[in-house]
Amino acid sequence: TDGPLTGKTFVITGTLAAMSRDDARDRIVALGGKVSGSVSKKTSFVVVGADPGSKAQKAADLGVQVLDENAFLALVG
Repeated sequence: TDGPLTGKTFVITGTLAAMSRDDARDRIVALGGKVSGSVSKKTSFVVVGADPGSKAQKAADLGVQVLDENAFLALVG
């Protein structure tokens, strides 16, 4: 699917308040993005909810852009 997130890869970590992680995944895919289970240099964004795991630290170590839930919601509408 082509959309505003085409070519972007997301990793979701932690608990999101506004939606389930499955709903967040579906929203990303509907907008053309991809969702991965692990952070790498190819990751575009890491979405960080409450109680994030080690993925948030790995994103920081790799210089991957981190989005909090509000920034993520603004991005996906």
